[in-house]
Amino acid sequence: MGQQLEDMFDDDNYPAYTMGQAAELVGVSQDFLRSLETKLLNPHRSAGGHRRYSRYQLRLAARARTLVDEGTAIDAACRIIILEDQLAEAQRLNRQYQQDNGAPHRDSDDPQPDDET
Repeated sequence: MGQQLEDMFDDDNYPAYTMGQAAELVGVSQDFLRSLETKLLNPHRSAGGHRRYSRYQLRLAARARTLVDEGTAIDAACRIIILEDQLAEAQRLNRQYQQDNGAPHRDSDDPQPDDET
């Protein structure tokens, strides 16, 4: 049982935070978190129907807050975050593929194969 508890604490996707806790940690209102639900976040619901947020979701909400504070519309901020997240995942998968297949790492500064240099 102790190991399962440790796993929950280490799991970035474990829904450990209530809406009030999440809002306080991120520094936003509960309404702001609700506004992210249809666009960016899909909080877990407890047996009683209460929203529960993970650390990963808190990071997304914090990034959204930063973008909105900088003047980005909330819809655009959510789209930016989704695209950033997709790019990071694609890069992670690419690195893993290269490691698994012994492919050399290529820096983005290296010329493309069809570049004429």
